[in-house]
Amino acid sequence: MEIYLIRHTTPAIATGICYGQADIEVAESFKEEAAHIQEQLPNEIICYSSPLKRCSQLAKHIYPNAAIVYADELKEMYFGEWELQSWDHIPNEPLNVWMKDFVNVRVPGGENYLDLYSRTISFYNQVIIKNQPAAIFTHSGNIRSILSYTNKVPLEESFSKFKIGYGEVVKLPLR
Repeated sequence: MEIYLIRHTTPAIATGICYGQADIEVAESFKEEAAHIQEQLPNEIICYSSPLKRCSQLAKHIYPNAAIVYADELKEMYFGEWELQSWDHIPNEPLNVWMKDFVNVRVPGGENYLDLYSRTISFYNQVIIKNQPAAIFTHSGNIRSILSYTNKVPLEESFSKFKIGYGEVVKLPLR
């Protein structure tokens, strides 16, 4: 039995825009990407999803008859004042302070990586205690958090250690 961590498909947003909990639509490539994801997943499984469209739409598409559990804990990091801003237009001083210690420094009006990690791992532990195979439709930050937790990798190293592309499926053994 496994737990499948599924990153959403490509969002319909220009490159260079900061987004986390902004509810972005999916790109035109959605159906092709979803078909590739579906090939990697079992036909029936317990489903959990971030309520954001880019995840919930994918979960509903792949498991149209499932009772999907939507959980705010599975949302991406909240970028507060930076949501939907061009990375190039975010003031250098707060951006540089955050980049030096993104694990502990909160984005103005938002979260830090530790906040995301804490809520994600709390939810993940609730899933694994059930000892049932599950599909979790979520975001790269949440998947990196779970992989850091399960592989005992420091959060500071998670971005270099775990590259998570759009539509990627990571299969973890259920312990």
